[in-house]
Amino acid sequence: MQKASKRLPQWLRDTLMFILIMGCAVAVCELLSVCYDDNNPFATSVFILAVVLVSRFTAGYWPGILASAVGVVSVNYLFTYPFHEFNMSIDGYPLTFAVMLVVSVLVSTLTTQIKRQEQLRYEAERDRMRANLLRSVSHDIRTPLTAIMGLSATVEENEALTDEGRGMVEEIHQNAQWLLHLSENILSVTRFCDEGVVIEKSDEVVEEIVGSAIRRFRKNCKTDIPITVSKPEEILLVPMDATLIEQVLLNLLENVAKHSPSATEIFIEIRKDARCIWLTVADNGDGIPPQLLGVLFDGYLPLGAVEASDRSRHMGIGLSVCRAIVRAHGGEIYARNKIDGGAEFRFWLPAEEESNT
Repeated sequence: MQKASKRLPQWLRDTLMFILIMGCAVAVCELLSVCYDDNNPFATSVFILAVVLVSRFTAGYWPGILASAVGVVSVNYLFTYPFHEFNMSIDGYPLTFAVMLVVSVLVSTLTTQIKRQEQLRYEAERDRMRANLLRSVSHDIRTPLTAIMGLSATVEENEALTDEGRGMVEEIHQNAQWLLHLSENILSVTRFCDEGVVIEKSDEVVEEIVGSAIRRFRKNCKTDIPITVSKPEEILLVPMDATLIEQVLLNLLENVAKHSPSATEIFIEIRKDARCIWLTVADNGDGIPPQLLGVLFDGYLPLGAVEASDRSRHMGIGLSVCRAIVRAHGGEIYARNKIDGGAEFRFWLPAEEESNT
């Protein structure tokens, strides 16, 4: 059985580190006082070093600032004549306190920035490695999946196949198709993880992109659910990568088919705004569970959000792909529940190419 390791809270670790370092500073100064017959010329330097160490090995500014205050008080009370008494009239006392305070703030600031940069570098490297792994795996499984789909389609056409066997072959074909589509989504996500990705845009007719997505949806899902398209009379040309925007629409349509079994109709609306084009995919199903509205586009769903037996179909990566593609085009995507029932996904794209000048 695996033992779960529990880490101490950050505040407790900082407190223990503070006590350890300042305790060591007091002990070293006591030892030096004995060696120099109470005439300790190193107390201030030792406590400045302690302030630096506290600032380095704790998080935030307050441990270092507190260490500077404790250090000044300790030097004054324990290691400056008259001993074990406070003497505020000592020459240089305000300067000593100011030096310790400035040192603690500077060191705390520098170490905090270094830690943050290291964390950002680590996260960037981790994301890059994960993207490369996903890209490699997704690319490698496309060929065998395509072969499985082709073979299953060939076997399904065999007239000698029983109804039970035909149903099993059809299920194999559908699962292979789902995995192939999933691999395409993963490749799309990893593509946008790379820095400096530039979308090649060209003016496309929005109505044609919507029609192509509907045809692919009919072919992939083999459903006859009615789809109503509402569009303006004028022809709308929008700068976009046609393949990627078609994938967004296809993912949204398949999301209805897979996750809204009660839906009996799908509505697509194309609407032109002052500076952008809005595309809406809605249905008349049960809508989106409220607890999922905030995490739909994150690429995963929290534990307990769906049944464990159905979790493989609820990975959420399709919607994550949609957001990545739309944002790469300079737009944004939203999800909500309609007042009259059903879910609604809306995204907008800039109606004109942004100038870099």
